Amino acid sequence: METRALNEEQLEQVKKLFKGFNIGQTCEIIFGLWRRLDVSIYADTKYDDEQMYQMRLGLEQRLDVSVYANPKYNRYQMWVIRDGLEAGLDVTVYADPKFDFGQMVQIYLGLKAGVDVSSYADPKNGQYQMGKIREQLEANAKRNSGKND
Repeated sequence: METRALNEEQLEQVKKLFKGFNIGQTCEIIFGLWRRLDVSIYADTKYDDEQMYQMRLGLEQRLDVSVYANPKYNRYQMWVIRDGLEAGLDVTVYADPKFDFGQMVQIYLGLKAGVDVSSYADPKNGQYQMGKIREQLEANAKRNSGKND
């Protein structure tokens, strides 16, 4: 005789609960529930499983994921915002869907290096242009501090 963890009625409730979610999304919701997280911020079909993953990781680190809980961000943008939050950076400088992932990384790197990113943190600047400006600012900061690597 077969034994089930759920009866037919409970199984139907679970099916209704996860209706519209794909297997990856369902797994992220279950992982979050298992970790006793408030999954309500990401348990929405507007997020793909990779976006949900980034939000779940942020919740596990007790970060304010509302900063990047926006379906306009892709998983890479969410990752660099989450990483900035973990590092204690002012992510509001680059937590804007107008910046693509590469631009966000350049601003993140500048903030980590302690340079004034305001001179290049503009969506009109491409990531390569931002990188050149950031590298120049970092070189100037090293020169001015007397550190030469």
